[in-house]
This record gives sequence, structure tokens and C-alpha cells, in this order.
Amino acid sequence: QVQLVESGGGLVQAGGSLRLSCAASGRTFSTFKMGWFRQAPGKEREFAAAISWSGSNAYYADSVKGRFTISRDNAKNTVYLQMNRLKPEDTAVYYCAAGPRGLGYNVVRAYDYWGQGTQVTVSS
Repeated sequence: QVQLVESGGGLVQAGGSLRLSCAASGRTFSTFKMGWFRQAPGKEREFAAAISWSGSNAYYADSVKGRFTISRDNAKNTVYLQMNRLKPEDTAVYYCAAGPRGLGYNVVRAYDYWGQGTQVTVSS
């Protein structure tokens, strides 16, 4: 069992930055791939970024590539999402997710555990 707690969301102006953190419980954190998804009001949950269990591979949605950076610290059981040059269309609830190796990285069904989400609002 893995429990995930996100933090770092908030209100920021367009062009600004935020850093999200996701703290995981459990001893098996380093065996999971980790992902960040987001969900805007009235829209489906969508993939933003993911990182392999070792941290050696990172994946991004086209909409955030070049602006967002995912990283992890397995010693601290934490995954991060650095978000730069934020746009109003980045406004959403951001969810951290953990999943086993394989099964892909950019779909909801590839992840078994989810956090409660943290709100990110970007004003124009």
C-alpha cells in the first residue's frame, strides 16, 4: 500500500512558477513509476508528466514539454514537479500517482495509487 500527499499548489500569475511535491509512504516507493496528472473543471483527467522508478527516464505531455520538469528523490520518498512559464490553461487540480513498472506511463489505468490533489490556479 502506498499513500500519496501532494503539496505546493496555489495561485500564481501567468509566466510564474510553482513547485509541486508529492510525499509517499511505504518502503516500496523506489520500485514505482510516478506520474503527475491534472484535471480542469468539466474535463477528464489528463497526463502531464511521469518518471521511471530509477529517475533515469522522464516523459511529458506535449502541452507541458519544455516548461515542466519532473524529478524524484528516492531517499526522501518524494517526487516533484517544477512548473515554469505557467499559463492560464495550466489551471487544474494536480494529482500525483504511483504505479508498477510497465503498463505505460501516460494513462490513468497505469497507476494504482493516487493522492488527493492540489489546486493550481494561473491568473492571466
